[in-house]
Amino acid sequence: MPRMLDVSDEVRAEIGDEEADRLLAGETAPGSYDCTSCRTPGDSEQERTSTVLFIGDETAVLAFAHAGCLPSQVVQVTEEQLRGAVKSITGDTVDLEPHKMVPEQAVLGVTSGLVLIGGELHPALVVEPTGPIARPGTTGAGDDFLPLLVEQGFMPLNDLSAVPPVLHGWSVLLAVGQLHAVLQPGGNGGQPVAWWQAHQPLQVTDGWRAAASKHQQVLMFAAPVGSIGRQPREDLLRDALDKAAANGKLVASALPLAGT
Repeated sequence: MPRMLDVSDEVRAEIGDEEADRLLAGETAPGSYDCTSCRTPGDSEQERTSTVLFIGDETAVLAFAHAGCLPSQVVQVTEEQLRGAVKSITGDTVDLEPHKMVPEQAVLGVTSGLVLIGGELHPALVVEPTGPIARPGTTGAGDDFLPLLVEQGFMPLNDLSAVPPVLHGWSVLLAVGQLHAVLQPGGNGGQPVAWWQAHQPLQVTDGWRAAASKHQQVLMFAAPVGSIGRQPREDLLRDALDKAAANGKLVASALPLAGT
């Protein structure tokens, strides 16, 4: 039976027309599934369903989501994150059918870029998870990503006309010219701990590193899933940030630079 599937052009380009057509015809798509976003059951025979392709360095995982939770899209993640998610469900990572692999939880996607504010370029990190972020200890399909950050001191932005205020206690760890982590205050005044940590140090451009050295701080912008996307150019990234801010879906702070 044909499924009520949405297969975006970018997903089709990755999996090929033949596989996309098999999915739409119901040959390889599951009837029931657990939504990769809200983790509740779905049925591709009864409701609109999005195909979501998670791509690592060597592995691709095709997952499914309620169309109301996520649009059909391609999501880039690290190979370690992808294989870890697969193994947590299947106990293996070899020769598995892609449509049976569903990531267990949202992953924070981090993009670096230069953002022009007040006629000056500032180094920025844009953080967007691959799915809704629930408040610890709660269940349900709500997304508390921005409220949780606001409680930590991040400021909601309506536009990018001014540099956001510094959030003391947080910092961005740059070592040997590579991005390692975003640090937050430790409990009871202890040593800072990693809020986000790269599985492998991320390369940044010479321009980004020079701007970070000049300002001795990095602007961190955060938006809920589906607000920014992976933009191939900095002008497109800026447009996406402006749109998210105008829609009330952007928080930010300036984080002091740690390291060199």
